[in-house]
Amino acid sequence: MCSSDLALLLTAGAALYAAEPPAEGTKAPGFTLKSQEGKDVSLADFKGKWVVLYFYPKDMTPGCTIEAHNFQRDQPQFDKKNAVIVGVSLDTVDSHVQFCTKENLTFKLLSDPQHVVTEKYGSLGSFGTMQVANRNTFLIDPKGTIRKVYLKVDPNPHSKEVLAELDDLQRKSD
Repeated sequence: MCSSDLALLLTAGAALYAAEPPAEGTKAPGFTLKSQEGKDVSLADFKGKWVVLYFYPKDMTPGCTIEAHNFQRDQPQFDKKNAVIVGVSLDTVDSHVQFCTKENLTFKLLSDPQHVVTEKYGSLGSFGTMQVANRNTFLIDPKGTIRKVYLKVDPNPHSKEVLAELDDLQRKSD
């Protein structure tokens, strides 16, 4: 067996054992990652708030920029619904700093270069030979339960979809 065959076999095996995203109704996996400010941010920091935890492939790419702009545009509406927006990618803190500065983003972007949180949320994927986070979102309620899972989202309408779902969930819980 040559080394390229072995690499292919290992890649295929890793894909078979890729973590599944946590299901709706389950407790959201805890985490602590560095933000674009270089500070540790934990899921526990947002206890009592709704959390829009979105995973995205790469800073400063077209789809990711559209998705981030739409979340930023809708930030005041999320604020009114007691919801925070938290983005996660495999990019470095420095990359997040540049992305936030260039695109005027004010919500938290978290750096997961070791893939730990991205794997916990079943969101590790690949683009060619490069590992990236899949474009998945988890809507987490104030008690830490995942209430909605969005897989392979379309970045254009996504923020509005999440807002509508959040509105619906909050109406049902009143």
